[in-house]
Amino acid sequence: MTIQELNAQAERILAEVERAVVGKREALELVLLGILADGHVLIEDFPGLAKTLIARSFARVTGMTFSRIQFTPDLMPADVTGSSIYNQQRSDFEFRPGPIFANLLLGDEINRAPPKTQAALLEAMQEQQVTIEGTTHVLEPPFVVLATQNPIEYEGTYPLPEAQLDRFVLRMGVGYPSRDHEWEMLERRLERAEEEVELDQVAERQTLLEMQRSLEQVHVEESLGFYIVDLVAATRSAPGVQVGSSPRGSLALLKLARGRAALSGRDYATPDDVKAVAVPALAHRLSLRPELWVERRRSDDIVRELLDQVPTPPVEQPASK
Repeated sequence: MTIQELNAQAERILAEVERAVVGKREALELVLLGILADGHVLIEDFPGLAKTLIARSFARVTGMTFSRIQFTPDLMPADVTGSSIYNQQRSDFEFRPGPIFANLLLGDEINRAPPKTQAALLEAMQEQQVTIEGTTHVLEPPFVVLATQNPIEYEGTYPLPEAQLDRFVLRMGVGYPSRDHEWEMLERRLERAEEEVELDQVAERQTLLEMQRSLEQVHVEESLGFYIVDLVAATRSAPGVQVGSSPRGSLALLKLARGRAALSGRDYATPDDVKAVAVPALAHRLSLRPELWVERRRSDDIVRELLDQVPTPPVEQPASK
């Protein structure tokens, strides 16, 4: 698949999802970037902002199998991964796969489950496999975890550990719609006279895998690569930052920048691509010192400040251009 074909296919996917999710093009592009980067997406926002709808819509439009887990304090690891059940007819144990065996897994309110249940996702998110009772089960690609958490309700929750946060290629919010977009949402609901929006499938699972592989065609100049390295390194020495981004953050920034270039129809990445995805890719990987909490400064603010401080390289197109 060429970059132009990828761009056209991405436009079809986004246009179809926008039939259900109104006025959130930027958020939808970030979710698609996460999928194309073969990564996982953490959506941190208030209830009722279409987080579940976004996940279901992408699964429907791209032909991915979909499953949803409502994370609760009494959820057990086996409820996520599956377990072996004794079959009386065969007089033997047989494996019953859990909801994690899907192409797109929605982990709703992931921080409401205890750490041992959250940890059930760690191996799957990094290695795309699940090991149960000594047997390894490979997950069918693509495997995307789209997790949500509420940023205001912390009572009875278990904050995600840094190791798990680091496995999300990006963290994002959806935000409230504008006045016009919210009315458009109501208007569409009145016109169709039913609750659910029937979306068409415009891509196959195999098409999605081809789109992921096509990102390898996006050229990255050495100067841009060093810009990514310098930006991530700056998070480790920034004032008030206790722990900066790991090299996994550099890889995430690289993949997301290439994806953004492809969605723009270019086969080369630019500093603007890096800057556009820097906050979603890096902010959740930073641990801040307590004094910054008192000042109400967030990790997003730190990354934005670093974007202004780290020297930006000139735009260099490939020699063939």
